[in-house]
Amino acid sequence: MKFCFELIKKEANTQARLGLLRTLHGVVKTPVFMPVGTQATVKSLTPEDLKDIAVEIILANTYHLYLRPGAEIIRELSGLHRFMNWDLPLLTDSGGFQIYSLGELSKVSEGGLTFKSPFDGSEHFLSPEEVMKIQENLGADIIMTLDECTSYPATYDHTLNSLELTTRWAGRCKQVKSREDQALFGIIQGGMFPELRRKSAEQIVGIGFDGYGIGGLSVGETKSMMWEMVECTLPFLPEEQPRYLMGLGKPEDLVEAISRGIDMFDCVLPTRNARNGSLFTSEGKVVIKNSNYARDRGPLDPNCNCYTCRNYTRAYLRHLFLAQEILSARLNTIHNLYYYINLIDQVREAIEENRLLQFQKEFREARKA
Repeated sequence: MKFCFELIKKEANTQARLGLLRTLHGVVKTPVFMPVGTQATVKSLTPEDLKDIAVEIILANTYHLYLRPGAEIIRELSGLHRFMNWDLPLLTDSGGFQIYSLGELSKVSEGGLTFKSPFDGSEHFLSPEEVMKIQENLGADIIMTLDECTSYPATYDHTLNSLELTTRWAGRCKQVKSREDQALFGIIQGGMFPELRRKSAEQIVGIGFDGYGIGGLSVGETKSMMWEMVECTLPFLPEEQPRYLMGLGKPEDLVEAISRGIDMFDCVLPTRNARNGSLFTSEGKVVIKNSNYARDRGPLDPNCNCYTCRNYTRAYLRHLFLAQEILSARLNTIHNLYYYINLIDQVREAIEENRLLQFQKEFREARKA
């Protein structure tokens, strides 16, 4: 089945949208939050756990899977879906951001990215063509072009050169893509310069992709700068194709981004915070190690119906966390991901009923309480 995106509805009072991503491995309702399964696993959870939470699509990372166990091994074992026992849609990112994060261990050239493995120090080179080959071997439903994530802060000239390199890489990725059952998304860069965001969007859309990622944000800029860059990019993206704001993860930011017309998100925040004992609830953030929960018989969130909240007390969750038990990460991750998936469900319902502005107001007030 060839990938397609169906735009179902636009909310009356905002730019929010409802849509469907149709892939070989199933249909995904948008807006959607994609849990991050960096190394072919969402840490501490099984695929069955994810389905119980109603996760429809997850993200895996090309860079990490290239380093271990290797894309060729995954291909020989019938692809990433079979390898990780996940039969619903998958998205793989290109690894550009992860290599950018290596700092001095990486080097950018016209040909691609050279970097040293953080595991054994071995040197590697990934070109746009090689990144496409790796992602085709992995077999995700949605794959991403290789891009250069511009550092922050950066000069105008550096940002311009970076986005033009990203454009050339995007063209090379599209040229060598061979699998018809995979969707290829291009990535918009341009740093914190509105005119460069527009230039990047026009260039990437001009090449033509199945969807578009907005990259290079949430890298240290202020919140107002981030929203300005989103606002100056969206008008130049096709309305009939999905829009993916990469790496955005705070609940209030997801709601705000959806109201501006974003369809897809991913972030490690809910799973990483869960392992660190920082939990999202309808009543605000809970830091479960705090002593005031030592004798708390109540559920983590009285308004939550996840497995953790139905079965365990705050006192027990605190005990598990302080004892560094493996079950702590599992129960906390189940809850945090349920919170995110349920939040997006509520947002979709508000869009359907043309009351997203009211939902936003009530959501902000609840988080301030």
